[in-house]
Amino acid sequence: MNTFKILVPSIALLAPVTGKTEQIKKNDHRNILIFVADDLARDELGCYGGQNVKTPNIDKFANQGVLFTRMFSSATMSSPVRASIYTGMYPVHNGLYKNHADSKTGIRSIAQDLGDLGYRVGITGKTDVRPKSVYSFEIINGFEPNCVAKTADYTLDGIAGFMNRSSDQPFCLVIGSTLPHAPWTVGNASHFDPSRIKLPPHFVDNKETREAMTHYLAEVEALDKQFGDVLEVLQKTGKSDNTIVLFCGEQGPQFPGGKWTSWDYGQKSAFLVKSPERFLQSKTSNALVQYEDLLPTLIDYAGGQIPAEIDGVSILPVLQEKKNQIREWAYGVHNNYPEGTPYPIRSIRNGKYKLILNLKADVPYYEKHLMNQNNYWGSWVRDANSSQAAAFWVNRYVNRPPVEFYDTDNDPWELHNLAFNPEIKTVMAEMEKQLRSWMKSQEDPGKSLDVEKD
Repeated sequence: MNTFKILVPSIALLAPVTGKTEQIKKNDHRNILIFVADDLARDELGCYGGQNVKTPNIDKFANQGVLFTRMFSSATMSSPVRASIYTGMYPVHNGLYKNHADSKTGIRSIAQDLGDLGYRVGITGKTDVRPKSVYSFEIINGFEPNCVAKTADYTLDGIAGFMNRSSDQPFCLVIGSTLPHAPWTVGNASHFDPSRIKLPPHFVDNKETREAMTHYLAEVEALDKQFGDVLEVLQKTGKSDNTIVLFCGEQGPQFPGGKWTSWDYGQKSAFLVKSPERFLQSKTSNALVQYEDLLPTLIDYAGGQIPAEIDGVSILPVLQEKKNQIREWAYGVHNNYPEGTPYPIRSIRNGKYKLILNLKADVPYYEKHLMNQNNYWGSWVRDANSSQAAAFWVNRYVNRPPVEFYDTDNDPWELHNLAFNPEIKTVMAEMEKQLRSWMKSQEDPGKSLDVEKD
């Protein structure tokens, strides 16, 4: 059992937001808690319709706050996603467009932007971003920092102490979980019956895949426990009534079609917000959102001026029910090296349609972690020799067309490529023009950005 000491602080409750939030004042604290999962399949959460695993803490939180149905990661690897959260910039703009690389020096992050507004900005667990000069978080003991560790033990004293340290200075604390990142050794897989699991429609349905999924679901179950414990700490420290809490699913899981791709199983993310202001009474928002929008939202919430260099836009008007949408387009960028051979992908979507450009479709796709022949992927390749269905899904993952176009309203799993449908030719051309214009504004050359060099 996790134990922690509770220090009772002296606090002032938040006044409701009226118009633009005022600059932070002494004894008018707007604390911020950001919980970031690691490779979370949004569709496994009960609040998003999941049926395989019970997630009572996350579901209860979703019911008390705002659930976003259209949050998309611009990249589907941890380092670029987390850099986007912390800088408000797209991956090419901030420089961290390859997994485990460095961001550009000289840019700013949440540590500086909220620090200048009077916040103590700390992080516990996984950081996965460099350099320290940009991501100058205060490191808080408590959560496992290594995402490939076989355990994810955590203590809560450190985060309780950080929350309680000052009675006249607000905090921003990031909880960087390592769950449910592979190797899927945390939790109890025996809680799940492989034969009863509901698999995504693009999976090869065999014994090995179902067994792997039980271990993944065990980590989702453990993640829910983690999140519940963090909320309990927040409650017991007396900070719940003046803290905005954000739950972020990051990108999708290390299964085909998820992480390291530009399909929605990878880009579509859980995103939940609960605020003392009781924003958005309808509980659900269909606004198009990206992780680059988090930092400008928090700066706006804290009463600061959003820096011009930030790519994202504040979703505060959506939370305050002043707007239904704050962006027309959501973008995606994938550079495969060093996680595999170069395979650059760019994408764009609006509320209905999605365009994917596979910029190196003349070569097979390869990712070294997922496509290890000793794991369930090897069973997919084996079954492809005797099963037409397995051969189809393996081929779909490895050999992709130059252009993919999906009606995500009617085809949420992106199973029907409409790229050669003449009826949507004009829409597709308009979206490609917008995508290439965005790439130009980001100084993104496309294909030549994904090469085998560090």
